[in-house]
Amino acid sequence: MSIEVKKLSKTYGKQVAVNQIDFKVNTGEIVGFLGPNGAGKSTTMKMITGFIPPSSGGGTVCDTDFVEQSIEVRKIVGYLPENNPLYPEMFIKEYLTFMAGLSQVKDIKNAVDHAIEITRLVPERHKKIGQLSKGYRQRVGLAQALLHNPKVLILDEPTSGLDPIQVSEMRHVITDLGKEKTVMLSTHIMQEVEAMCERVIMINRGTIVADEKLIELKSNHQSSLEEIFKKLTQNVDPI
Repeated sequence: MSIEVKKLSKTYGKQVAVNQIDFKVNTGEIVGFLGPNGAGKSTTMKMITGFIPPSSGGGTVCDTDFVEQSIEVRKIVGYLPENNPLYPEMFIKEYLTFMAGLSQVKDIKNAVDHAIEITRLVPERHKKIGQLSKGYRQRVGLAQALLHNPKVLILDEPTSGLDPIQVSEMRHVITDLGKEKTVMLSTHIMQEVEAMCERVIMINRGTIVADEKLIELKSNHQSSLEEIFKKLTQNVDPI
């Protein structure tokens, strides 16, 4: 089991962002984590990766407790946040080398070269990050998440703001990564879920409203994924 979440909750004052959710992600799966804006997707991902603590509940990543052992979890998880934090004045290789050092990667040169190759950044590798298109900046963020060869990838809106060609290229990169790693990704693009994901976990107003294999979800509802998304995220009572 790569990810296991148990009764996970996050509150901000009286606002409930995530409400006692449970789910598991098996080793080797590519899972789409779907929900409207404000549903709790990013908050959940930040808790799983150890970047924010839960208010209650918890879980594990590769049998490592992400509440009690958050530093250890970061060593086995590659995380691409929704707002990709980069240094625009740095060159790609310079930035990745710097981040590999912070992550205490042993063979930095090989790790950087491999991350650049697998994310298809080779043509741009000598450019400053500030000179890159949004698509290539997303790839730099993904390359950074891969430097320490994580077992699990958690990607928050990896195709946000990309044009159709960039989306297609990022899709191929993520699909290739899914052959070796467990991937959990959030997106608003239903076509991307259908192209990449075997399973869908859907959250609305902090509550899980669906957790099924994609083919079974569509068969049970006899509808498109887009229509299922609309139905399940509009008919849940507020917390």
